[in-house]
Amino acid sequence: MITRDEIPTLLDHPVYDGEGNKIGDAKHVFFDDMSGRPEWVSVKTGMFGSSESFVPIHDATLVEDHLEVPYDKDKVKGAPKVDVDAGGHLSASEEHRLYDYYGINWDNVLSDEPGHPDDDATTSGTAGTAGTAGMAGTTGTAGTAGMAGTAGTAGREAGTRDDGAMTRSEEEMHVGVERRETGRARLRKYVVTEEVEQTVPVRREEVRIEREPITAENRDEALSGPEIGEAEHEVTLHEERPVVETETVPVERVRLTTEEETDQETVRGQVRKERIEAEGVEDVPHKQRRTE
Repeated sequence: MITRDEIPTLLDHPVYDGEGNKIGDAKHVFFDDMSGRPEWVSVKTGMFGSSESFVPIHDATLVEDHLEVPYDKDKVKGAPKVDVDAGGHLSASEEHRLYDYYGINWDNVLSDEPGHPDDDATTSGTAGTAGTAGMAGTTGTAGTAGMAGTAGTAGREAGTRDDGAMTRSEEEMHVGVERRETGRARLRKYVVTEEVEQTVPVRREEVRIEREPITAENRDEALSGPEIGEAEHEVTLHEERPVVETETVPVERVRLTTEEETDQETVRGQVRKERIEAEGVEDVPHKQRRTE
């Protein structure tokens, strides 16, 4: 179970499911009004954190620099969208709906929480809210202290201040990028057999009969043998034949490299802005006081 002291560590840090898949980033922690224990964590999901889902924090575990919950990514992203009131509270009906979605027995939750006499006596967990502002929700007593955390600054309620002025706020859209895997490439070497044809010259010996007449020059050589009789003379013939040998030689080196290409993409979103209207008085722009 996550303790109050661990809340600052998990806020704005990644939230993973049991399979090691990143769900989003933890933004708000909601406390139980009666026990003061952390009850819910809201997780920013979707591209650029455009959606926020509630996850029970009762069985979550803080692992190094991230929070691990026992629900898969799709389960969390499909959680019912609930509205948080101006005081940073989840209504009992909204909390019931979330418990039913995650299959958590409401009676078991009540029995684990000291100070809960019955279902109707409880209000939903108060918000310790995002970032360091949530620390204000941890001071004092649970419940009302968590409401101070939602305002972000002490002494501010409903957008007014003690000096009678009203602060107008507006949302700003911050667009970021996330890196994700789009595909894989690999090198694979395999062997193919090709028919190669090459012409080479080859030589062979052939027998040819030469006859020459007896002349004065070769008469003595012709009479040097036996006078008459049988004789044989044998000649060995030779020829050349092609001999094929193969040799493996390197021809090139191949490697994979990656290059980054930058494209321009237009992102559209909705931001809310506060407007202030004056009733009963003329809305005159503030003029700079002149000094003589």
